[in-house]
Amino acid sequence: MRTFRPLFLLGTLSAAVSSALAAVDTSQWKCESCPFEKDQFSATVDGGVGVVSEDSAKFGDYTGLDKKGAYLLAGGSARYRSAGGFFGSINAADLGLDSRSAAAEAGREGLFALRLGYSEIPRHLTDTALTPFLGNGGAVLSLPAGFPAATTASMPLASTLQPVELGYTRKRFDLGATAIGGESWTYRVTWRRDVRDGTQRSAGSFFTNSSQFAAPLDQTTDQLEVSTSYAGRRFQATLGAQLSLFRNGQESLTWSNPFVPVTAGADTGQLALAPDNKFWQLTGSAGYDITPRLRASAEFAFGRMTQDADFLAPTLNPNLAPAAQSAMPGQSLNGRADTFNSSVRVTATPIDALRLNATYARDERDNKTPSENYPAVSTDAFLGVTPRTNQPFSFKQDRFKLDADYRLFAKVRASIGAEQDNRERTLQEVVTTRETTYWGQVGAQAREDLSLSFKLAHGVRSSSSYGIATWINPPENPLLRKFNLADRTRNKGSARADATIAENVSIGFNVDVADDDYRHSTIGLLDARSIDFGADASVAINDQTQVFLFAQTERIRSRQTGSQVFAQPDWTAHNKDTVNVAGLGIKYAALKGKLDLGADFSIARMRNDITVDAGPSDPPFPAAKASRDSIKLRANYRVKDNWSVLCTYGYERYTSDDWRLDGVLPATIPNMLTFGEQAPHYRVHLFGLALRYRI
Repeated sequence: MRTFRPLFLLGTLSAAVSSALAAVDTSQWKCESCPFEKDQFSATVDGGVGVVSEDSAKFGDYTGLDKKGAYLLAGGSARYRSAGGFFGSINAADLGLDSRSAAAEAGREGLFALRLGYSEIPRHLTDTALTPFLGNGGAVLSLPAGFPAATTASMPLASTLQPVELGYTRKRFDLGATAIGGESWTYRVTWRRDVRDGTQRSAGSFFTNSSQFAAPLDQTTDQLEVSTSYAGRRFQATLGAQLSLFRNGQESLTWSNPFVPVTAGADTGQLALAPDNKFWQLTGSAGYDITPRLRASAEFAFGRMTQDADFLAPTLNPNLAPAAQSAMPGQSLNGRADTFNSSVRVTATPIDALRLNATYARDERDNKTPSENYPAVSTDAFLGVTPRTNQPFSFKQDRFKLDADYRLFAKVRASIGAEQDNRERTLQEVVTTRETTYWGQVGAQAREDLSLSFKLAHGVRSSSSYGIATWINPPENPLLRKFNLADRTRNKGSARADATIAENVSIGFNVDVADDDYRHSTIGLLDARSIDFGADASVAINDQTQVFLFAQTERIRSRQTGSQVFAQPDWTAHNKDTVNVAGLGIKYAALKGKLDLGADFSIARMRNDITVDAGPSDPPFPAAKASRDSIKLRANYRVKDNWSVLCTYGYERYTSDDWRLDGVLPATIPNMLTFGEQAPHYRVHLFGLALRYRI
């Protein structure tokens, strides 16, 4: 047998490679791992027209597509990176709608970055509200001639009702900067402003007579955050400070009483709107790798909330104002609450197959607002004899968590854990609650094409003796148990299975169940149960066509009791909610990749049933129902490498039945002037045609 020496073999290979390179033109080769080899720029610009077929506040909620007619389709993006490491990007979407957004970033890799952002989110609450009030959107609501009246039936509503727009726009401005100091330090500054402008639903009453009206929204929230971070090989830490300022351009809403006053002088009411306030907080976090298998981390936050806006007049009734004003304890609340949040976490991996976690968290809210006596003015109509006292509620919460994750076999992992939640409250019916939860989970790769997971959890919440809130007048029924304070047993379970039926077909199934039992409650929520199960599938028919399907259903039931005579329960209510959702999505690449087609179909059905058993003659409430069917079609045709045509079509049908709204017109209830809103219904077609140019 003939052998070759290593030097001879190396020389032979070198000669072969040199010969091959000599025959290859390398002038067009690119370095894929050289990010700053040369300046790079790319951009896309979208422009076109869309059409909405119908007016609908419900359809336009969050989307800005609430008005019938044409709108501008505009957006795009741009990217730049220089050979020296400078970069920049800008993204814009829906510029022709009230849901528009834009964001930009620029900087130099490894040194600094600047960020700028803007977005809008429109809220359209209803398009069927009617009101006789004048001055909607302002701080003073007046009434036309013909008011006040004894009942809604005797009001001149036929000639005075007018549509009122209920909704607002939230605008957000973002500005931020990041600087890198050396290899381990990072500095950040961010500022955010949220502005809400428009109207929202509100209501006021004069004793037994009530009215719905539009309250103005003119709110601004500024948030500033500065922080510095250190990231070493074993130790990481961050220290920061936050400041939040809330300002309301409207401190109150004044409205005229549309009903004949029940007492002299009760013809004008006033509501306080959200007062100006501020919040600051100092935060920090740290993590340290004690050993390669043991890590400890901690975080904390100290904060303070304050509110010292001037009080409004306790009443506008001139017959009550002198006595009420003299009983006021001061000019402002002088509200203050201190907060503290902290946690400590230890993670250990004693062996490769075992991971252990232990966490302790402490949250505190110390309300230091002075407790004062205030005159008890009832709806600008009466002055009570006994003053009311504000209650500075506070709480402390301690949470302990332990969990372990262990690989039993090569394809089986098991996890177990325990959690303890202790809460201590002041000035509430229950002083302390303790909730302990145990859980376990198993995940297995049963076969190469089948994975399974199961989880069970059991929790018990117990409380100290249930007392009576002495500051509530008239007092609560001593048998009442509020669901967030009452003893409770909770059991939960879930399961998930994912299978690959064929190389191009995968399916999944999931189920989640929960059962809450308020075993010691006599009046209040007694039990609640839910089950949620669904399935999904993904099919790749070929290289050009993919299909996705899903279906989900959820059932929620609850039972509660009450008493009409301040004694043992004499009525029981059963609540049942059902939600069914299903959908189908298709993607198809045609014409050798020049044409991309897509379609999405979805249906949703919701139903709520309430029955109250207070006697043999009590009928159930009508069912509240809602359904939505949606179709979305899209096509993207590449005319050239840098030109594309985008076509979209959408259809959505929404119907609902709500016994709380349907048939309740402004004059339906004698002592309540309502908006007369009706449950929303719409059928909307949406068309869009745009061009996309790539640079």
